[in-house]
Amino acid sequence: MPRLFTALELPENMNNRLSLLRGKLPGARWIDPEKYHITMRFVGDVDTDTARQFMSALSGIDSPSFELRLTGLGSFGGNKPRALWARIEPCETLMALQRAHDRAARMAGLPGEARNFMPHVTLARLNSTKPHMLAEYLSYYGGFFCEPFMVDGFVLFSSRANQGGGPYVVEAEYPFSDSTTPEFAAGVF
Repeated sequence: MPRLFTALELPENMNNRLSLLRGKLPGARWIDPEKYHITMRFVGDVDTDTARQFMSALSGIDSPSFELRLTGLGSFGGNKPRALWARIEPCETLMALQRAHDRAARMAGLPGEARNFMPHVTLARLNSTKPHMLAEYLSYYGGFFCEPFMVDGFVLFSSRANQGGGPYVVEAEYPFSDSTTPEFAAGVF
């Protein structure tokens, strides 16, 4: 069964800028820069028929290209921090695109997303990071921001269950604008 999710890939220059934040945080397991992405819809482990239905529903998504911006750092987990992330400044086009991904999942027979969408790029998994160490890191680096970048499509990834995610395989690419025909990778579907 493939484990699937849709995502926006980041341009190489954004990955390089984010990679400069690595280190200086005890207990952090840093994500490899080539794995940075913005998850639009996590689907999880599904059978091949459901995967095909989801891919078909994704083909109907049309969006204009749009700009995104990284605006600061944050964490999940409160007093037991578990992840460090870079915040994506939400915009209406991004939010509409995420809703379209959720509709595609429901069209494939999957349940709707229970959590509110909070656009971000996970930078590190935090295992034994003390809250005061994270607070110190965020006070120093939390104002991080980058120049805007263009988003001109999304991808469908599959992954193997693995500590820290990955390896990620692009199963299909869905470009925006003039071309609405997805490009399928040589995958298992």
